[in-house]
Amino acid sequence: MSVSHTHHHGHDHSHGLVQDSIKRSREGVRAVLVSLGVLGLAALAQTLIFVASGSVALLADLIHNAGDALTALPLGIAFVLRSERAERGAGLFVVAAIFISACVAGMEALRRLIDPAPPDHLWVLAAAGAIGYVANRIAAQVRLRAGRRLGSAALIADGHHARADAYVSLAVIASAAVVAAGVPIADPLIGLAITLVILRITWQSWRTVRGHEHH
Repeated sequence: MSVSHTHHHGHDHSHGLVQDSIKRSREGVRAVLVSLGVLGLAALAQTLIFVASGSVALLADLIHNAGDALTALPLGIAFVLRSERAERGAGLFVVAAIFISACVAGMEALRRLIDPAPPDHLWVLAAAGAIGYVANRIAAQVRLRAGRRLGSAALIADGHHARADAYVSLAVIASAAVVAAGVPIADPLIGLAITLVILRITWQSWRTVRGHEHH
């Protein structure tokens, strides 16, 4: 009788380990999906406002809010697969996506410096910046909290990225204010400044992901 009891107990124990792995996976996927939803809605709202205002600062923010939402996909897949290696790969993908978004935003800002087209609908433009700020703060909280709890460098890198993005969104509000004050050149200049910020985030995220790899 006692033999079958210990066997049952052993089975329970291994089942517990599997449960932990599934729980980590579920928690990672949940964090990824919540932040994807929040950023996806923000990018959608910003797209509609960009069509109305034509602001490069907003375009830079929008490109990389959309890019940020998309980085959730490989990260989500990595958690579903429950693979540390896939998670590291997802981290590197996040870094690449941030870098590409910086390049696209920078090119567009330079084009606007050469061929100026000041934005209009400035109040709506400021609102778009506010939407981006709030969405990124929420996404950052969700990712950083889950990343620290799960020990996931990729999620932490993504969380820091979203936190920095919140400040990028504030630059969109600044752009609306400065253009309203009669300095239209400020819009592409702020777009360039945002590009530099994104490049800095790229470097920091790269170090986070690489550093975790060497543990």
